[in-house]
Amino acid sequence: MTPPTFERHCDAIVTETERLTAHVRGADLSAPVRTCPGWNLGQLLLHIGGDHRWAEEIVRTRAAGPVADDLVDAPPADPRADGAVLLPWLTEGAARLSATLRAAAPDSLAWNPSADRPAPVRFWARRMAYETAVHRADAALAAGQPFTLDSDLAADAVEEWLEFSTFPEAHASRPDLPDLLGPGRTLRFEAPGAGTWHVDLTGERPVLRAGSRAPAAIARGPVTDLLLYFYRRPAPAVVTRGDTALLDLWRTRAGFWLEAPDD
Repeated sequence: MTPPTFERHCDAIVTETERLTAHVRGADLSAPVRTCPGWNLGQLLLHIGGDHRWAEEIVRTRAAGPVADDLVDAPPADPRADGAVLLPWLTEGAARLSATLRAAAPDSLAWNPSADRPAPVRFWARRMAYETAVHRADAALAAGQPFTLDSDLAADAVEEWLEFSTFPEAHASRPDLPDLLGPGRTLRFEAPGAGTWHVDLTGERPVLRAGSRAPAAIARGPVTDLLLYFYRRPAPAVVTRGDTALLDLWRTRAGFWLEAPDD
């Protein structure tokens, strides 16, 4: 499957936001979002809009270091949240981020949390496309709406997660979690028609490989469901076999970079 381009990611930020607003238009924004414990729909929308504006500032200013945004991590609860105000605010922020990314060009440099120095802003186009898509799944579930995602985007989002899973934060020893790495620890993820991915946890760090011998655990399902499984969202079509405790530990460790609550 051909990976999405920078332009495709920029487009997806806008289209996924528009689809998200369609899910929640007319919904009770005080309704809880059970996949983001402690948040209601209004807070979820504030978080997404805050994310877009945070990323837009980083790209526009070519920030060399972290940029604070309290709205991302701690969106306020407001029982009077008004969709007539929040939804246009949300779509405007997505459009502004997309335009800023296009104006910057994919190889322009700015800070991002996955690098120790300024890196190409294509990171932000990809990251915000999938941040928005997964939160659209949260909104759809909260509003009782179905969720689908274009297969090329879903497959690329799976690969983004797998790339994050190789970062030191995803496997370094921690006092609060069991060690992830060890002999015989290999995983296989299968999405028929979209791809097969292998993760080798037997060495000093996780390695993505083209193939592996009999894995310790397998997760298999449609690519969008596999993505939701990675993010610990409901994914009933995903079937797991083997060492499911290792799969759960890997998902927990690979999610180190996600924002609270359980994002």
